[in-house]
Amino acid sequence: MYFFTVWAAEIAFLTEYCTVMKPVVKALNLLQSETNKHIGAKLSRLETSTKMCLPLIRAIQDGVQKRFGGMMEDPELIAAAILLPKFKTTWTERPDIIEAGLIYVRQHLDQMAEAGVEQVKQYSSDEEDFFFSMKSKRPQGTGELDGYLACVSDKMDLLNSFPHIKKLSLKLNTGLPASAACERLFSCAGLLFTAKRARMSSTNFENQLLHKINRKFRE
Repeated sequence: MYFFTVWAAEIAFLTEYCTVMKPVVKALNLLQSETNKHIGAKLSRLETSTKMCLPLIRAIQDGVQKRFGGMMEDPELIAAAILLPKFKTTWTERPDIIEAGLIYVRQHLDQMAEAGVEQVKQYSSDEEDFFFSMKSKRPQGTGELDGYLACVSDKMDLLNSFPHIKKLSLKLNTGLPASAACERLFSCAGLLFTAKRARMSSTNFENQLLHKINRKFRE
């Protein structure tokens, strides 16, 4: 009887463990893929239904917060998530984070709109330029953002309807096309971190690495 009780407890634990780790495994698969590099977590929903693996959930959440907490508050990264039709503003419940990303997007859209206005001015006569400058005072970038957020579609084709949004989304969400830059960084790090420098602190190592890589800008 005792054997069956222990066996049933182990089965229940393994079942709960697999349920908890399933969103983590899915996130890791997305991170290491070549087509989809977007991450989400569903661990918070499991806190109420989990009995034995609650410490595991808390440990995973603390680890993610410790490693990626600063990134979650970076306006550029927040804007990158907002400019993906699949996520927009639904991926977090914190309004301050969403507002920081929206401010970043509005600023860059306005800059892009102003750059377009200046380009048109170069090919306009003095009379046309006078009246065109009066019309161009409207926040065109903000209007495009509002239209994008109001669309219910979550397909990437949605970006084709908003040219400025599409341009900024591609800029923020496109990764490096090759690993040459990373490999060059690792190569320089290997030349610095030799056996005789094994006691070098991480701060000193980072400073020397940046100093070596950016040498061309000092010369």
